[in-house]
Amino acid sequence: MQEMITSRIKGYVQQYPGIKPTGARWQEPLVAFASAQDAGFSMLKAAVSPSHALPEDLLKDARSVIAYFLPFVAEVNKSNIPGREASRLWAKTYIATNRLIADLNGHLEDFLAVEGYNCALIPATHNFDEEKLISDWSHRHVAHIAGLGGFGINNMLITAKGCCGRIGSLVTNLKLPPSPKASREYCLAKHDGSCFKCVGRCVQGALFEDSFDRWKCYEMCLHNDSLFPDLGVADVCGKCLVGLPCSTTDPVEKAV
Repeated sequence: MQEMITSRIKGYVQQYPGIKPTGARWQEPLVAFASAQDAGFSMLKAAVSPSHALPEDLLKDARSVIAYFLPFVAEVNKSNIPGREASRLWAKTYIATNRLIADLNGHLEDFLAVEGYNCALIPATHNFDEEKLISDWSHRHVAHIAGLGGFGINNMLITAKGCCGRIGSLVTNLKLPPSPKASREYCLAKHDGSCFKCVGRCVQGALFEDSFDRWKCYEMCLHNDSLFPDLGVADVCGKCLVGLPCSTTDPVEKAV
């Protein structure tokens, strides 16, 4: 079943531009699985927020969590390198990817229902406390627990295909074997202190080597949203993700 779910995710993403012609494209997704009883989920109440949900809060009989990373194509990443403001292509792809995640999760829910299993679906974004700017279900942290990668100084999850992309996840009562966990750093700064380029890439002065001002970051995201009223909600920036050793690859794996 694990291989079947992975195949369905990859196939759906490949076919999606024909299903919903948004003009966006993606590289092949990465998929990982975690046990709903993994101790890492309870640790998120301290690492993220006391109100962070456990899988069983979303689905009473939760047994597994499915997480996946949708890497952007190179054209999208390159478009967002120049300038202070997010590129239109980056904003457009962000919105299209959020729609893809919703549709993909619905597709997986239907597939698993036929097999006799239930799911709990979580929005790709805008599921956070607007005062604290903290989510009660962090897809990035969930994906880390599932073994998709490790966190960078930019607070993004660095996967085998870098950090330029979006993460989706869902909870199910189907029991699936958990994927191997990441047992090392993926960020060069955390690995050997050799890279802090993402700090310099932050156009808002919100990112530091040892801290992050989420309110200043969100100010820039809201500014970018105001630039593209015709696209939908595009409260996004992404400058600290592009033009980096970790943008599209796992730089630590390349370095060792």
